[in-house]
Amino acid sequence: MSERVPAPGGLALVEALVNTLLDVETGADSLDTPEVRARFGLTEDDLPAARELRESLRATLLAHAGHPPHRPVTPLGELLAAAPLVVAVDPADGSAALAPARDGSLTARVAAAVAEALVAGTWSRFKACEAADCHWAYYDRSPGGRGRWCSMQVCGARAKMRRYRAKEA
Repeated sequence: MSERVPAPGGLALVEALVNTLLDVETGADSLDTPEVRARFGLTEDDLPAARELRESLRATLLAHAGHPPHRPVTPLGELLAAAPLVVAVDPADGSAALAPARDGSLTARVAAAVAEALVAGTWSRFKACEAADCHWAYYDRSPGGRGRWCSMQVCGARAKMRRYRAKEA
C-alpha cells in the first residue's frame, strides 16, 4: 500500500513483517505463502509465534503514533525478553552491536533491530498508519515527526475526504 522508502537499518525487517498482513478487514496474510515464510526463515509451525510478534509490533507502532492498540496483544517487551542476543564486536574497527545468537530466530532478529533503532534514535519514528482499515508500518520521515498515514496519497487522502464530507453533511 505504501509508496514510502523502507524504514532504515534493521527496521526494514520489522516493517516487512508487520506489513505481511495485507488486509486488516479480511485477514489476508502473505505469511500464508511459502515464498514469504521463506523470506523470514519461517516454517508453518513458526506461524502462530510470528503472527503474535507481528501484532504486538503493530500495537507498539500504533502507540508510537499516539493510538490505542488495535486489539489485545502480548506486550512486545515480553516477547523480546525471550530473544537470545549477544554482543558482536567487529575485530576490524571495534564497533559493537547486539546481534541474534546462534539460532537467529525471527524474534531475536527483531529484538536486534529494535536495539539498533534505539541506539540510532529511530525507534520512536517507526509507526503504524492511523487508518483503521490499514495499520501498515511506516517510518515517519516528516520534519516534525508528526506523520499519520502510511500513504498520503491513499490513507491520508481518504481521511481528509471523510472530514470534508462530514463538514458538508
